[in-house]
Amino acid sequence: MFDILMYLFENYIHSEAEVMVDHDILTDELTRAGFHQDEIYKALTWLEKLAALQDTDAYPYLTRVGRQSFRIYTAEEKQLLDVECRGFLLFLEQVNVLDFTTREMVIDRVMELDTKFFSIDDLKWVVLMVLFNVPGKENAYSQMEDLIFDEQEGPSH
Repeated sequence: MFDILMYLFENYIHSEAEVMVDHDILTDELTRAGFHQDEIYKALTWLEKLAALQDTDAYPYLTRVGRQSFRIYTAEEKQLLDVECRGFLLFLEQVNVLDFTTREMVIDRVMELDTKFFSIDDLKWVVLMVLFNVPGKENAYSQMEDLIFDEQEGPSH
């Protein structure tokens, strides 16, 4: 499923191409690209749930202010988000790329991925997808892009 999300993000969203709304056409295209029907359905559902996270009536916990709080991860979250991923989320909060709400959105979307193996690179892409879909987070999205694409190769000195 994550491969489909990456395909959609790179080919439609990130490239600023016109996003297709018709699920049937999109499903046909993804099938022609070699993805399986059940994985396509899961990916499209994942994206719909991402958009739904902005509904503050359905997700009131996202509107609470968490200025003086810290995040305690559940056992399930720790299984998928290793120490490096959790540290990266904290770093993104400290540099104001993520706030309380977007952090929770990222964690929610990560936990809905149908995978047993999740890397920090995968996390970076989920963060980008979330920030892209939240109105008013254009600067945070741009910062995140810079963090991903401007990373130096090898040791810095």
